[in-house]
Amino acid sequence: MSLFFISQVLVAIAICFDLMSFQFKDRQKIVACLCCAGVLISSHFILLEQWTAASLMVIATIRYFVSIFSTSPKLKYLFGSASLIATVLTYSGLISILSFLASSIQTVAAFNKDDKRLRELMVVGTSFWLVHNYLIGSPTAVIMEALFITSNLVGYYRYYYKKELVI
Repeated sequence: MSLFFISQVLVAIAICFDLMSFQFKDRQKIVACLCCAGVLISSHFILLEQWTAASLMVIATIRYFVSIFSTSPKLKYLFGSASLIATVLTYSGLISILSFLASSIQTVAAFNKDDKRLRELMVVGTSFWLVHNYLIGSPTAVIMEALFITSNLVGYYRYYYKKELVI
């Protein structure tokens, strides 16, 4: 079994956590699912030798775990700085820049107390990951990001847009 195949299987499992994440209303449950997915996604990037993305996803996994317990703005800056350092140390061109932008936006999202704003920012960050994953040639990861955006938008509709239509 090739490392590429294993990487795609890990992302396929991560899809389950991603799809579950935004069907919750509770911010802590959302980021707990994202933390579980992060472990699998970072392993996927390691197997593909995408070191910037792998480093950023390890940081993201820790960030999601920490953000279950705290939304302190100080932590947002700590994780943002860690992402910048990881990107500089593993820099490999446009791919690194895309993953850094994605991670930075999702860092702001993770420490946002408002789950509505968290959802909005995650769509933007995930869009950068989608392009990144397309460029590195990981088809399952592209599907994962597309499904993640879709799940997020469905949750957004259920909790916010649908409510506004009823009122």
